[in-house]
Amino acid sequence: MSDAVASAATMNAVVLTGHGGIDKLVWKTVPVPVVGDDEVLIKVSACGVNNTDINTRTGWYSPNVKTALTAEIGLNGVEAEELRTWNRETLAFPRIQGADAVGVITAVGKNVDPMRVGKRVMVDPCIRDASLPKYSQGVIYFGSEADGGYAEYTKIVSENAWAVESALSDVELASFACSYSTGEEMLVRIDLQAGETVLVTGASGGVGSANVQLAKRRGARVIAVAGRSKEAAIRALGADEFIPRECENLGEEIEKLVGWRGLDAVADVTGGSPVLHMLRSLRRAGRYVSAGAIAGPSPEIDLRDLIYKDLQMWGVGNPQRSTFASLVGYIERGEIKPVVAKTFLLKALGEAHTEFVSKSHVGKIVITI
Repeated sequence: MSDAVASAATMNAVVLTGHGGIDKLVWKTVPVPVVGDDEVLIKVSACGVNNTDINTRTGWYSPNVKTALTAEIGLNGVEAEELRTWNRETLAFPRIQGADAVGVITAVGKNVDPMRVGKRVMVDPCIRDASLPKYSQGVIYFGSEADGGYAEYTKIVSENAWAVESALSDVELASFACSYSTGEEMLVRIDLQAGETVLVTGASGGVGSANVQLAKRRGARVIAVAGRSKEAAIRALGADEFIPRECENLGEEIEKLVGWRGLDAVADVTGGSPVLHMLRSLRRAGRYVSAGAIAGPSPEIDLRDLIYKDLQMWGVGNPQRSTFASLVGYIERGEIKPVVAKTFLLKALGEAHTEFVSKSHVGKIVITI
């Protein structure tokens, strides 16, 4: 560890002290992380806010929670006897959250090239075990099972700290990692092709707005679903068609746009009762992929749609390393753009969570350190 970092034995951080409301986020002075042999220490400058932060804090991931992630739950947490994380495990507290860290490497472990010190990096939050099967390698999520980026310093295995050659600011870079890697993995799983029509739900959120851009990058026709007031902003991202989330019957609105042929694919990050209409609106051999269920985790579906239309259904929780590598390339070549709605100081993380659960923004909320 460098002398400068060694002399700074403590740092400021926002620590999650337990499942519950925003009051569980506590500003504290804590020790600077000590890097392991294969790790790097990062001085954090910015970190994006994601649904996973809210879901984890509130306990909403728990399988005994059946309701949508409402603003009230986002502010106060859920009431349940047994609370779990995204992978159905219990969480160790205290925990520093924050998946989308961007900053500069200030120290490295003994197995890491010392030339990495001084490099600006963005964190791939999915820490993998390459010995496991392809889609089960993600075993630790940065900011969940390991401390994350809501702190002045953080550490992670070196291979998850990606140097990015870009003129984008640190705040702009911090809008990408979690949302865009999840979105790209969704499109990889369904193998979205140029000329196909894809329905993108939750198009104003982090993953949804990423999916609009990423699907257009592939040459697809995008039908976006979001709150009525956000239509102009989402069309500006590239959406070809727009359906207000407030519509009475999603299936009827989709049919008006695609006719009898149906959708080629659905990239869904909201779940809830509209899932039944999404599956029914797919063509034969259509593809559905989900990476979120904040509108309801237990929707009704008709298995006859799945069976007799030979549909394919995917769930995405942890993107592959190759997907993150693709994302870095898109950023460096300027093929996608950041969508930053608002920034907050680290000490105001609770205010950022309040803003986040109001769902009044388009794109990402980013914390500056």
